[in-house]
Amino acid sequence: MPQNVILQGPAPWGFRLSGGIDFNQPLIITRITPGSKASAANLVPGDVIIAIDGRSTENMTHNDAQERIKAAVHQLSLRIER
Repeated sequence: MPQNVILQGPAPWGFRLSGGIDFNQPLIITRITPGSKASAANLVPGDVIIAIDGRSTENMTHNDAQERIKAAVHQLSLRIER
């Protein structure tokens, strides 16, 4: 069941990402930095990001996702599937 996670800015958010349409894989969180905003929001490796700031990641390249995450200044809204 999808859930929404809001990280309060500014960056760094404290997670690493893999995948994207260019890799023919979903966008997946692969690493969480201990003590980070991502850790405090209970994100875990293996979470699949299905939307970033309300925009579906279905056709997003890895770079598009990174740029969208970098563009989030005050808060980052993620919709994840666990």
